Amino acid sequence: MDTLTAPTGTQAIDRAARILTYVLEGEGRMTVGALSEAANLPKSTTSRLVGALERQGLLRRDLDDGSLQAGPAIDAYARRARLDPDMPNIARDLLESIAIVTGETATLSIPTSKGVDQIAQAEGAYLLGSTNWIGRTVPFHASAIGKTFLAFGAATLPPGPLEALTPQTLTVRGDLVRDLEKTRQRGWGISIEEIEPGLVAIGAPVRGPDLRVITGIALAGPSMRITPDRYEQIGELLIRSAAELTVRLSHHLKEGAA
Repeated sequence: MDTLTAPTGTQAIDRAARILTYVLEGEGRMTVGALSEAANLPKSTTSRLVGALERQGLLRRDLDDGSLQAGPAIDAYARRARLDPDMPNIARDLLESIAIVTGETATLSIPTSKGVDQIAQAEGAYLLGSTNWIGRTVPFHASAIGKTFLAFGAATLPPGPLEALTPQTLTVRGDLVRDLEKTRQRGWGISIEEIEPGLVAIGAPVRGPDLRVITGIALAGPSMRITPDRYEQIGELLIRSAAELTVRLSHHLKEGAA
C-alpha cells in the first residue's frame, strides 16, 4: 500500500509547491484559471490545491477579483525576517515612557500568521490591570494592535467565523470592517472589553524603512482608568511614540549598513 500511495502524495506536494512558486514569483496576481494553465493542471485539481494552500495560510484570495497572492503565513515570515533582533531594546525607553506617563502597561507587538505576539513590555504603575503579555498570542479582530495591523495592511483576517472572546467582541465582519475604517482615519485602533471583560487597549502602527507597518505599540489597562475622555489623548501619545520608533529603526538600519 505504501508503494502505491507514496507517489500520489509526493505528486500532490510537488504540484502544490509549483503552484505556490508561480504565485510568489509571478509579476502580477494570478487567478485559479491562469494557474491551471501555467501549471498544466486541470482546473479542478488546481482549485483543490489552492484551497489547501489557503487553509494553511500560504495563499489568500482577493475578494474583489479572485486573484491569488502570498498568504498571512508567508507575510508573517517575511516580516519576521525583516525585523531587527535589537528592536525590543531600541523601543524599551519609549515603552517605559508611555508606562510612566499613563500609569498603564505598554507593549511592543508583531503580527504573525496566528495573531498578535508581544515581544517587549513595560509595566504600569498599578497592580490592578498589570498583566504579563509576553509570549501570549491574541487574535487580530479582538485586540487594539491586531485591528491596527489589519487596518494598515500588516495582517489579513483569516477566513471563518470570528471568535467571541467577550460579549463585546466584534464577530460580524461588516462591523469589524467599519471599525477598521475608523482605525485608519484616527491612526490608532481600540479594543473596548473585546478581548477581556473590563480591559481597554489602544494601539498604533510602527513602520519600517520601506513605510510598511512591521510592528506596533499598544497600551492596555482597566476600563475604570482608561475612560472615553482619555482615548484620543492616549492614541495621540502612541502615534508620536510609534513615529519616533520608526525613525530610530531607520537610523539603526543605516548605521548597521555603514
